[in-house]
Amino acid sequence: MSTATAPTDRRPIGFWLKLVDRLLDEGFDRLLGGAGLTRRHWQALTGLQSGPATVQELDATLAPFLDDQEPTTRPVLDDLAARGWATWTADGSAAHGELLAAVSVHRRRVTDGITAEEYRATLAVLQRMAANLGWADAPGR
Repeated sequence: MSTATAPTDRRPIGFWLKLVDRLLDEGFDRLLGGAGLTRRHWQALTGLQSGPATVQELDATLAPFLDDQEPTTRPVLDDLAARGWATWTADGSAAHGELLAAVSVHRRRVTDGITAEEYRATLAVLQRMAANLGWADAPGR
């Protein structure tokens, strides 16, 4: 990056990535927290929309969001099963559909003022950065 195109704010990309991720989590907490749901619940329900999946399959899909404090989606899936929103053989279509409208509004707010081209470019740059750091997309995704 040339100094002519360098941002005037000296905070590194890691700052912005962590900040946006934290703000996304907080937004989902505000949006879904009243129902006792988290961003991970939404992601698991979304992952189940293409059909039944094992815990290991959902863990692989959501791997970028899992860490030492949350190493697996199993507790989230157990909670969804206890609510009757998912079983080990069926998806959470009804619950997903009910939440989709609210999540869609939240996503529009997050991308307000960002063109589709800017959004695609941002995703492409972040994907290249992740690849530069050693991330390899899982087969079939």
